[in-house]
Amino acid sequence: MNQHDHEEQHIHNHELEAQAQAQLKALFDNFGRQVPVYLFAGSEKEDQFGHASRQILESVSGLTDKIKLEVHGLDHELADKYQIRHAPTILFDPENYHIRWMGAPLGEEARTLIETLMLLGHGDSGLSAQSRKVAKQLDSPREIKVFISLTCPYCPQQSINAVKAAMARPDLVSVELVDIQVAPQIAAQYDAQATPVAFANDVLIARGAQPEELFMLSLQKMEPQTVFIPDSDAEEVNCDLAIIGGGPAGLTAGIYASRSGLDTVIIERDALGGQVATTPVVENYPGITQIGGKALVDIMVAHALQYVQIFPGEEVMEVSSQDMFVVTTSRRRFRCKAVLLATGASHKKLGAPGEKRLAGRGISYCSTCDGPLFKGRRVLMVGGGDSAVTEALHLKNIGVDVIMAHRRDKLRAQKHLQKLLSENGIRVLYNTQVKEIKGDAQVSTVVLYDSAREKTYEQPVDGVFISIGYQPAVDLANKLGIELTQQGYIKTDQHHRTSRPGIYAAGDVEGGYKQIVTAAGQGSGAALSIFEDLVSPYWAGDEEKTARG
Repeated sequence: MNQHDHEEQHIHNHELEAQAQAQLKALFDNFGRQVPVYLFAGSEKEDQFGHASRQILESVSGLTDKIKLEVHGLDHELADKYQIRHAPTILFDPENYHIRWMGAPLGEEARTLIETLMLLGHGDSGLSAQSRKVAKQLDSPREIKVFISLTCPYCPQQSINAVKAAMARPDLVSVELVDIQVAPQIAAQYDAQATPVAFANDVLIARGAQPEELFMLSLQKMEPQTVFIPDSDAEEVNCDLAIIGGGPAGLTAGIYASRSGLDTVIIERDALGGQVATTPVVENYPGITQIGGKALVDIMVAHALQYVQIFPGEEVMEVSSQDMFVVTTSRRRFRCKAVLLATGASHKKLGAPGEKRLAGRGISYCSTCDGPLFKGRRVLMVGGGDSAVTEALHLKNIGVDVIMAHRRDKLRAQKHLQKLLSENGIRVLYNTQVKEIKGDAQVSTVVLYDSAREKTYEQPVDGVFISIGYQPAVDLANKLGIELTQQGYIKTDQHHRTSRPGIYAAGDVEGGYKQIVTAAGQGSGAALSIFEDLVSPYWAGDEEKTARG
């Protein structure tokens, strides 16, 4: 390139820069309020990032009087007031919001600076309606840290998610953006080597950039979320099929019913996925060698959401029928042509003295939920099936000292799982029953009876985990007068039809093998039967016969 070409390129770049500045000035001048920005920096010789931050912020603030910049050292009284300990640190409108940035708006992060100023200038978080609903549900403080890097193209998205949260709930949410190059020691403390990564109250809530709604949900739930289910304000929903229960059977049925052409909804009062969501590790689902139960549930829910609308957190209060079924929940009504009961089953209780009183105070039915609380402590796992052994192995893996108690002389669990018990040094107390669980404020001991030796003794423990089977959720079936089996499960025919026309059942509530793949298969079968019956109702023929007498 000759000298003439160099001069033309320089003029072109200068024109582009002038155009960009003019566009920014027009945007900033349109602010509805002034945005105070404080930069705390060290000496220019010692603080290269601080020097760069000062240059950028002075250039930006110089475009408009709507951005008021103040630059101070760490020895200034404002640094003490706002507890600034590191340079450079940028504060945005600190009298109204809790937004700080430990770093410099260089590289990719220049986008974060401009968008943050835009949001503050207009005084609106810019959250979607669904995200605002989630933000309103926050009921305790959230101190967010987002670790970022100036070379990361995904970081601005997650940074702005955090800024929006802080603006939506300034009463509860604070945010600190931390550049891992500016503050490597802090990044190492949080093991934040791959950006972006977000923490709330020092708990990991997200790795990588997320859509806004997922970030807000992760912030609310205080754990990483991969599926966001939009809320609905509808008071009444019309559909072909209402599925009550969002476990593997219900989710699979939703997919198959919708793909058959039925307008379908899924209603779930508790956590989606049922028992699978609290299973530590799933190793027997076809096509997936090993996966966490919650991760498998997320995959299923994400798949189902492509076809059906899901209504979580809604308890079904009543199912009535006239010309159509009316399913009344704690929030709305659903009018439908058929109902599928996929209500699953819950953990059985021991019925031992002390169990009810100490539930949640050392007694647990979910190792995934409560296991980490017992790290380094001794617990008793009661049960002898696959679930009990799997949960015992999970507890051992996370650092819990676990022993098992089983009332028979041999376990019912798969041989593979029994072998893992031995390999992990987990002791099994055979022919042993729990007679009582003792403790004042917390579990302290269990009274055990060894039937082989006819001996009763006490075993000191810090907790008791119970996995002895399931109780089918048949409350709705009972209200509807649906026939049950001798074991207490919903009685169905080969088409998953119950004793009441138009109402079907699938999954663990039907009995049989308590396996994920089995429940999914029952859900698909029920959905296909429902489709065929709605096209040609089997009960219509019976009514015609009855009418003819």
